[in-house]
Amino acid sequence: MKKAIIGLFATLFTLLTLAAVGAYWGYSTLQAYGEQPIKITASQELDIKRGTTFSQFIAVLESEKLIDEGWKLKWLVRLKPELANIRSGLYDVTPKDTVNSLLDKVISGREKSFGVTLLEGQTVKEWRQVLDLQPRLTQQEQVFIQVLRENGDDSGLPEGKFFPDTYHYRAGSSEKALLNESYLKMQAELDKAWQSRQKDLPLKSAYELLILASIIEKETGKASERPWIAAVFVNRLRKGMRLQTDPTVIYGMGDRYEGNITRKDLRETTAFNTYRINGLPPTPIAAPSLAAIQAAAHPADVDYIYFVSRNDGSHVFSRTLNEHNRAVNKYQRNR
Repeated sequence: MKKAIIGLFATLFTLLTLAAVGAYWGYSTLQAYGEQPIKITASQELDIKRGTTFSQFIAVLESEKLIDEGWKLKWLVRLKPELANIRSGLYDVTPKDTVNSLLDKVISGREKSFGVTLLEGQTVKEWRQVLDLQPRLTQQEQVFIQVLRENGDDSGLPEGKFFPDTYHYRAGSSEKALLNESYLKMQAELDKAWQSRQKDLPLKSAYELLILASIIEKETGKASERPWIAAVFVNRLRKGMRLQTDPTVIYGMGDRYEGNITRKDLRETTAFNTYRINGLPPTPIAAPSLAAIQAAAHPADVDYIYFVSRNDGSHVFSRTLNEHNRAVNKYQRNR
């Protein structure tokens, strides 16, 4: 009887030992599976639709050839139920990803990020072309005007009112959300510049500061010259002189501009031709950078009223017309 009991205990011990060894082997196998690299050689997108179950998620991974032996993932989630809390969205899967790191992305909702750069010195029309090329960004009609209206601006004049910068978005985001961020940033920076401006500037409003900044942006080839270029235009405004700046002529020509300005173009009266109108044009002519806005608010303390390009991005600045004509002859007429 004792031998039978001892034998029974020995058998039970063996079975329990085998079960423990089996459980440990299974756990180790699933742990190792989680550390396996995703089976790709180049990054690709993984789109998880809203309402996708964990079983469907596994099926998607297998169909995309990202994993094999999906049944192990089903057992892994039994050991770690929190892994089932996947979030919908578009994810970037890289060759460096493991099963665990991919699961971590999807659980935490770290969706793929896209970036679009809206450059300073460009117009709303040029930005529109850039936005049209962006992947997975929801487009809207008259979106610049929409953003203005939703922020209480019924002017219908969006030029220059949006801040140039690189903006990030997720798949399915709207242009309006992106541009609203740009608009609010510009208004904040413009307000700060206007509040801290030199008090004797010949400008009536923050909007006029924005217009001037856009001209400075278009005339500047060398960043360090912005305050001097700003000073030239401010000095001209103080003296009642016309600004006589080519970028405003080009903007007024619109689609007619093909790379050159003729004497006929300079004589044409448009709302933006500062060879023909007094003071500032009615709107900005491009999106100014923060540096251009700050230069407009704090021009250099110099008495220059002329400048001409050296054709290398820099300019020669002059106080008198005779000095200016000599510089023009040297760098422009004699070319």
